[in-house]
Amino acid sequence: MSWKFWKQHREPMPAPERPDWERVLINRLVAEYLDDQRKRRRWSTLFKLLILVYLFGVLVAVNSQGLSEAVKVGEDHTALIEINGIIAADSDASADRVITALRAAFESKHVKGIILRINSPGGSPVQAGYINDEIRRLKEKYRKDHPGKDMPVYAVAVDLCASGGYYVAAGADAIYVDKASLVGSIGVRIDSFGFQKAMEELGIERRLLTAGVNKGILDPFSPLEPAQRNFIQGVLDRLHRQFIAAVKQGRGDKLKGGDELFSGLFWSGEEAVELGLADGLGSSSQVARELIKAEKIVEYTKKRDLLESIAKRFGVLVGVGLLEGLGVSTALNLPH
Repeated sequence: MSWKFWKQHREPMPAPERPDWERVLINRLVAEYLDDQRKRRRWSTLFKLLILVYLFGVLVAVNSQGLSEAVKVGEDHTALIEINGIIAADSDASADRVITALRAAFESKHVKGIILRINSPGGSPVQAGYINDEIRRLKEKYRKDHPGKDMPVYAVAVDLCASGGYYVAAGADAIYVDKASLVGSIGVRIDSFGFQKAMEELGIERRLLTAGVNKGILDPFSPLEPAQRNFIQGVLDRLHRQFIAAVKQGRGDKLKGGDELFSGLFWSGEEAVELGLADGLGSSSQVARELIKAEKIVEYTKKRDLLESIAKRFGVLVGVGLLEGLGVSTALNLPH
């Protein structure tokens, strides 16, 4: 077998005896350089094409579950919406994502009931309040559009249904938990630190310039004045009252405990049922099968696609790099 087909034909080097051998040699070198550059560009193009094909394959794989679920919505089913992790504007459990899923479920003629499967320690009271309010609004709208009918919404707690997570659950018709779930933590908090004494002992001077006498409130390197502490406590108390009102509106006479229910304590799922914070023990499949009477469960959770996740991670990395370069850091934690 001859391999000459694969071998690149190269002209022999010009003999030094030739009068124009220098010009021929230079032309030869330039030609080979240009040929090498063309090969590099071809390989680069091929490599980029392979990357695009790979990313396309990954996108298809990631969204294949969503495509398969879309096929199922032609029959009666229970809509499942996951609320996992911190409830915040930029999280997977943001009000925007949960409300988008809720609206899609309420608009589907084949949905017989909705399950909010919650596994969250809480988060933003604003985001949790948005979701709670929208559950009530959508249920009222559904009753007006479908006289004599109702769309049941159940909350099912997994490991955690605390703070903002319970704020969301309180908007449901009923709450079901596992006996070992942690439920409650009805309260509001703001976190900070105080390094004033440590700085004094180290001889470090804090130079904080503000326009507005209270603009540096909760600065960890400045003292917290009594008036500022009272002001912050007043804000927390107002938010707490809003939280309590939402829980009482949702749970009503089911609550069997006293003020300790709203003290920030949390209980096991078994205890939560006894205190009226939950209605019973049960899982998502059990609620779908026995209460909604639609055993088939279709997930309506609005999840990030691959490109969105990559963009978010890239943005975080760039943002952190810029903040570190500028020496900027955050000192105020949002209330939970």
